Amino acid sequence: MNPVIHFQLPSEDNKRAAEFYSKAFGWETKELGPQMGDYMLASTTESDEKGWSKTAGVINGGFYKKTKPEHGTGIVIEVNNIHEAMRKVIEAGGKVLGGMASSSEPDDMPGVGLFVSILDTEGNNVGLIQRHK
Repeated sequence: MNPVIHFQLPSEDNKRAAEFYSKAFGWETKELGPQMGDYMLASTTESDEKGWSKTAGVINGGFYKKTKPEHGTGIVIEVNNIHEAMRKVIEAGGKVLGGMASSSEPDDMPGVGLFVSILDTEGNNVGLIQRHK
């Protein structure tokens, strides 16, 4: 099985969202800057140096800039081979949207892995990631 390893929450103001989740739930956040689309990581548990949870079954996440009304909460599923997973998505009736740069290929996120967005058969936007080893 491919596990859910990350969540993504859209926000109109990442700093405001980070402050809310920090105050309400004790999460720690880290801004990644413009080179990573101003993404804000959110740690919900003890993490390793790359930001991955050290506890099985517990995930971290982040906030991304909401640019469209239909942006919603998302999940990221870890896969062993992103190109194979993209093929399986299409065969199962889904659609590959591409990387954050809106290409048909996955984005190579430095120090993280290969990332691509898909739509499932119900119209949900889901991320796939193949971690760098």
